[in-house]
Amino acid sequence: MTIMKAYYYADLRRLVKFVGADLVMMNSIGNIEDIQRYLSKLKYKENTKLLIVYYNHLWEPVLKIASILGVRKATVEQNWLDDMDVINLCNLSGWEYVSKGKRFLCPVYVPFISSFVNRWIANLPIINNLCLTTWIIVRPKAKKQKEYSVSIVVPTRNEEGNIKRIVSSIPKFGKYQEIIFIEGGSSDNTWGKINKELKNSRKQGMKIIAYRQKGKGKGDAVRLGFSKAKGDILMILDADLTVAASELPKFYGVLAEGLGEFANGCRLVYPMEKQAMRILNKAGNKVFGWMFTYILGQRFKDTLCGTKVLFRSDYLKISKNRMFFGDFDPFGDYDLIFGAVKNNLKVVEVPIRYRERIYGSTNISRFKHGWLLLKMTIFAFIKFRAW
Repeated sequence: MTIMKAYYYADLRRLVKFVGADLVMMNSIGNIEDIQRYLSKLKYKENTKLLIVYYNHLWEPVLKIASILGVRKATVEQNWLDDMDVINLCNLSGWEYVSKGKRFLCPVYVPFISSFVNRWIANLPIINNLCLTTWIIVRPKAKKQKEYSVSIVVPTRNEEGNIKRIVSSIPKFGKYQEIIFIEGGSSDNTWGKINKELKNSRKQGMKIIAYRQKGKGKGDAVRLGFSKAKGDILMILDADLTVAASELPKFYGVLAEGLGEFANGCRLVYPMEKQAMRILNKAGNKVFGWMFTYILGQRFKDTLCGTKVLFRSDYLKISKNRMFFGDFDPFGDYDLIFGAVKNNLKVVEVPIRYRERIYGSTNISRFKHGWLLLKMTIFAFIKFRAW
């Protein structure tokens, strides 16, 4: 075991020397709670090169078995990262991708054989993707941030216990901010709680607007909110707060810094709280993400995260072309995703921590809505591929 460990770290030292990095993150990115915040706060000089080294996610089952057998030191649950996740997080944090690679196919030390495999076989096409060690080089990007006004649309239905928390938890960012509540057929006192916050907002100098929805579904609520919004940037914040309002500045930064034009939340990178998402839902989200990545030609690891952000000017273009897809999406997620891709907007995924619902119960039916999502996937294939 000592020989194997020494052999592995000797290879890492050769890697660091070869790439000539100024800063090195060695197998630590999998344990960081908020990678985007961590990378954003790194201290560096001009022209710094940062080397990020981490385990290939394909090796996760092997490494877990090794930990169980005592061959490898046991670790806490790691972040679910592949190459594109790391590149995306670097991009969101102000770091520009330079190059990447994989090495070290044979972690078990066998005289002569290990060196031959790791030097020659491991570098062959296709086989290289199976290597244990993944490395990425990034460098700082020039920051050119512009201030924009923001409209935060909050669709609500039976969320009486969350309204006060929503208002108090939204941080200040942007040159101007408005919160737009859309209440849709609640059976509890959600509308009353919203009106109470409206009165308090006048005393505190905040701008809160509220409308009662005449149609049905979250998609209809979002469209109503966006039609009333005055901000340069439009945001959706789900009232259940399974995505914390404190995450919104990350989405704002994507657009304000010119990193992308459509910021889509991704719940499938960081470990979730135990009751945040059921296993079947998680599996379904991964499958739909894979299918839509193929169909749409842009990466979507998570298509159903409710937090989505885009410029109002781009939303107006999507709205004008809505009849191309039709008005059949009760959630609103695919209406925006299809529209963004159809209008060639640059999509950027923003990893977030997905939390348990504190108040109320979900409005989603797994099987009924899962069947609808499958039909929308087929529809998307016809529209984007089989035309």
